[in-house]
Amino acid sequence: MIRFIIGIFLLQSLCLANNPLKIFISVDMEGIGGIGTGAMTRSNGKDYNLGRKLMTAEVNAVVSAIINYNNDAEILVNDSHGDMQNLNHQDLDPRVVYIQGNIKPFGMVQGLDNSFDAAIFLGYHARAGTARGFLAHTGSGAVKGLWLNGVEVGEGGLNAFYAGEMGVPVILASGDDVFTDQFRKLVKCELVTTKSAVTAQVAKLKHGTIVSLELSDATVRAIKKIKNRKPIKLTNPVEIKLQFSTPAHAEILQAIPKMEWLDGYTVKYDAKNMVEAYALIRLMYKYVKP
Repeated sequence: MIRFIIGIFLLQSLCLANNPLKIFISVDMEGIGGIGTGAMTRSNGKDYNLGRKLMTAEVNAVVSAIINYNNDAEILVNDSHGDMQNLNHQDLDPRVVYIQGNIKPFGMVQGLDNSFDAAIFLGYHARAGTARGFLAHTGSGAVKGLWLNGVEVGEGGLNAFYAGEMGVPVILASGDDVFTDQFRKLVKCELVTTKSAVTAQVAKLKHGTIVSLELSDATVRAIKKIKNRKPIKLTNPVEIKLQFSTPAHAEILQAIPKMEWLDGYTVKYDAKNMVEAYALIRLMYKYVKP
């Protein structure tokens, strides 16, 4: 029996190695290893170019691990931080397709559909209001909290539920220790802790080489388990509750039909599914400024 089980596992691994995989990578910046200040994540900030290099190195580490395991893999990388034009395409592994630019209806998950075998989230951070979470926020500095069907989520949870609507499992996620602690409660996948948050503005960093090696190893483990990972899904319709930092933010959204005002800071909307929910949340992020 033991030999039979081992044989099945080896056969699954061989099939994964031989059949081309299609992988979606969403890469944020605050959770990248080696980034220890907010300025490193802003285009006008000190050491921003170093932050970009660290971001690119982590993407390339994951891409190389995927292709070394599955030579014909198709990989789409979606720049998911700020203005979403942080990575230099010419510095990326040439075997990836790269989505760049900020005017995206689906933001951090732009390009993700049901044709993908798996999703990977790199450089993510904890949700808004999280104690000690390094540079923690949810979509916009104006947002205090986001709930989907009563479940409080950050950007990682929101994106994982969107992937679930597409039938795509998240197999690997990385970020600071507060993010990984939050995400493991929602999604069963490989996790890489890139640094330890000391406060919301201070982090204890690992060397980038170590982080890249950990990501490479975790990527291989994630791919080997891909058949055992399941998408996380919400029951439709999807109830959105969005809480803002000031009443003015909530008030301005009353112009949207069917939007309910729950209190001075919180609005509610019932979306027919996660696709509609995500598009509306993305619109609110862009419209309501901190």
